[in-house]
Amino acid sequence: MVEQMWRAVGVFRLVTLAYAAVLILRDHQRYAHPLGGLMTLAVMAAWSALVTVAYARRSTRRPWIVGADVAVATALILATRLVDTAARIDHGAATLPVCWAAASVLACAVAGGPWAGVAGAAVVSAADLLERQALPRNTFNGIVLLFIAGTVGGHVVRLVLRAEAALDRAARREAATAERRRIARDIHDSVLQVLALVSVRGRELGGEAAELGRLAGEQETALRSLIALPPSPAPDGRLDVRTLLEPLAGDRITVSCPAHEVLLPDPAARALAAATGEALDNVRRHAGPDARAWVLLDDEGEVVAVSVRDDGVGFEAGRLVRAAEAGRLGVAQSIVGRIRELGGEASLTSAPGRGTEVELRVPRTASPREEVDHRGR
Repeated sequence: MVEQMWRAVGVFRLVTLAYAAVLILRDHQRYAHPLGGLMTLAVMAAWSALVTVAYARRSTRRPWIVGADVAVATALILATRLVDTAARIDHGAATLPVCWAAASVLACAVAGGPWAGVAGAAVVSAADLLERQALPRNTFNGIVLLFIAGTVGGHVVRLVLRAEAALDRAARREAATAERRRIARDIHDSVLQVLALVSVRGRELGGEAAELGRLAGEQETALRSLIALPPSPAPDGRLDVRTLLEPLAGDRITVSCPAHEVLLPDPAARALAAATGEALDNVRRHAGPDARAWVLLDDEGEVVAVSVRDDGVGFEAGRLVRAAEAGRLGVAQSIVGRIRELGGEASLTSAPGRGTEVELRVPRTASPREEVDHRGR
């Protein structure tokens, strides 16, 4: 798109050069120095050819060339007083380059944005004022148009650059997603199938093979989560909590979610999923090698609730308090702290031999607070 803007500057320069040529050829006999008018036209044509070629290639599109473009336009405007008669100038005759000088302002805008366009317009406008030594209406209107061209042209270029950057990012994301899907298909058709077979056969054989089957099942689950496409937020910035919880399912973990979307603000949804993941990690570490866990997501309207229940060994009352006093703050920080940061509630219920249940409740409009109570109090 930027290259097209440079081509547009070239076309504008060519069209305005033709217009200036018509006026100079028509009026050069009225000038005080007719040959000076023809020489001015020759300079304009030669300079137009030079900068058009320079602007066509990025390697030769240098700031000093843009500055020289403005300088040439300014010099030709000021040369009007040396070529034309004072009477014609006082009666409002156009400068020798007329609107051809605006091409340099557009080049400034394309090269450097709105401020560069305004700077170029200011220099060319100053030359107009010096040549006229007055401010008639047509000169004032021309100056206003120069500033509009510099400002709007630069703004359009900035919008084009942002659009190109956004398009490039989208193309890169699409390419990365397509590659990830291809890899996921290959892994699914090979590695995951083998791990699933080892998991099933290991459980059937029992003994040490059962442990190998269990490990294969866990690795299958981990690999599925690794190759799964990351969830994308909706246009309003909310995220479906189901897309974060469902990958947590595994050989000994069952995840149940509603059939409809359960939306929360992106940071709140990720924090809720992280707290759920920590609860499941506690099941793996402390509930026993044969413990199973069930995750239930419930949409209660104003509140989104997640319960994590296991059938493990459980623990006695007061254990979490003693753990916190001893400096082990995993539950207090990673689970309770995360949920309270969102303005929600977290509770843990357990008894020896009866498993553990973690209840997490987050308000629908939850958003992380700036200060987090890491002690869960």
